Amino acid sequence: MFNDAWELLRQWDSSLIQIIARSLHVSGVATIIALGVGLPLGAWVALTRSRMRGACIVVLNTCMGLPPVVVGLVIYLLLSRSGPLGALGWLFTAKAMIVAQAVLITPIIAALTRQVIEDAHVEYRDWFASLRLSVWQTVAALIRDCRFSLVTVALAGFGRAVAEVGAVMIVGGNINGFTRVMTTSIALETSKGDLPLALALGGVLLALVLALNAIAHAIKSYAARTYG
Repeated sequence: MFNDAWELLRQWDSSLIQIIARSLHVSGVATIIALGVGLPLGAWVALTRSRMRGACIVVLNTCMGLPPVVVGLVIYLLLSRSGPLGALGWLFTAKAMIVAQAVLITPIIAALTRQVIEDAHVEYRDWFASLRLSVWQTVAALIRDCRFSLVTVALAGFGRAVAEVGAVMIVGGNINGFTRVMTTSIALETSKGDLPLALALGGVLLALVLALNAIAHAIKSYAARTYG
């Protein structure tokens, strides 16, 4: 069984490569979308003095623990033929999977960004006040200063997205050659008893998560050495 899994990896089986490539594509696009929404949202919550700030923080922290199957169900209902977005025809496509992953990781990226920006703002608040910077000038300066920490936030979001199974299985349908990704393939192949393929994909997924953590650690170490 383990030898068969190793052979699949060693020979770079075509079906294995296709599944891995689709996983990286779906999770990569979802992470980019989540960054586009989560970074400015997290920065705004960190710096705003609105009365809604406390409620926003509570909502963001709550949404970090959204059950994936519930997110998948809601998006399924929205994209189904009878749903308000059914005309798009995205259900059981990679686009639906991207939407599901983006919804799941946007609160994570926003909440982590808020914490990073807020901590940095405490240190530079008086300096920014003396320069009379606008809110968005302050945001831009803080994002630049915290860029290494924010890269780590992005990696955390991508790692969460690529490991997702429940939501993407509901909205993607796990269709062979179209919407099958690493996590859904592992679940399917295990239920079918095809353990070598499941083990091979599991090994790739673990290696990917390990690589993301190693990159995040290297970035933190580099930033500590360079900027103290």
